[in-house]
Amino acid sequence: MTADHRHPAAARRILRLALGAGLCAFVSELIAFPLSFVAPLFTIMLLGLPLPAPSVKQGIVFIVALITPLVLGLGLLPPLEHTRWAGILLLALALFFTFFFTARGGSPILGTFMTVGLTLVTTIGSVAPAVLTHLIPGLAACAAVGMLFVWVGHAILPELPPDPALAGMKRPTPPKPDPVEARRSAMRSLAIVLPMALLFLFSSASTSYTAVMIKVSSMGQQATADKSRAMGRSLLASTFWGGLAAIICWHVLAIWPTLFMYSLLISLACLVFGLFIFAGPAFHPQASMVSYALVTLIIILGPSVLDGPTSAGAGVAFWKRLFLFVLIAVYGTVSVAVFDAFWRKRSGGLAPTRG
Repeated sequence: MTADHRHPAAARRILRLALGAGLCAFVSELIAFPLSFVAPLFTIMLLGLPLPAPSVKQGIVFIVALITPLVLGLGLLPPLEHTRWAGILLLALALFFTFFFTARGGSPILGTFMTVGLTLVTTIGSVAPAVLTHLIPGLAACAAVGMLFVWVGHAILPELPPDPALAGMKRPTPPKPDPVEARRSAMRSLAIVLPMALLFLFSSASTSYTAVMIKVSSMGQQATADKSRAMGRSLLASTFWGGLAAIICWHVLAIWPTLFMYSLLISLACLVFGLFIFAGPAFHPQASMVSYALVTLIIILGPSVLDGPTSAGAGVAFWKRLFLFVLIAVYGTVSVAVFDAFWRKRSGGLAPTRG
């Protein structure tokens, strides 16, 4: 472990991440939400950032950002049902907007929420519209509980005061991403997510793959955030480490299948992964990949815990879900390689100018 990992700010953020995620996992499973694993997922996404506690207004904005695409996406269901190709075009445009929003410098968390909302409402709603009546309020409740434990984590372990030596140093404002490159990045993410969304859209078993669709949505945002050259490696590495951690946790839970052990394992995973998310006063160089690995762990393990580690079909479902995630990671890597081969990044001098 390097000295950066022992930085007071990084150590506090790692502990806060473990505390908030573990408590959220415990409470959400205790309440028995239908998608209880989603609540700690939100907590991890927000506590995995080196930011102060969000205000009440910001918390409401995050929840609304998740629910709004779900509600607006209901308007896509009639076209998808009666004029399918028009509905698919509208879905593609909506997904492109969520990726372009992030690529142009918007919040990755908000972008992910919007993408998740759109993919869930179209793929599940087209198969079982009645499920949405439970899905939308369920996700809203999970988001609210997840945000609650973000505030709990900050209340118990608040941010340290800024370093006086850095107080007078003002960071330069980062340049706004080039719109041409942002469009290219958004199209690359769309090339990954849209085919998978269509696959689930035409599948009669879409409702059983909710966790997989959440992973695909986060993978699209990962493609927006990462550079082309490192994208494939990041996808495979995050799936490998997240899957390996899920296997370890699953076998431990099989020995002692209790809610306390599940919450403890989530906290332990956050402690370990947190060492490679936070370093010094901000991020570790591997923070992006490791954050998605932690998300992968929750998405694989959470639904399996809902099945019950000792139930007859839980083991089969766990390994099937893990196998699907590996296939998705390979698919995403190949998609990025093919996209970059046919749509190369323009150099600064060749980029078209706006008239």
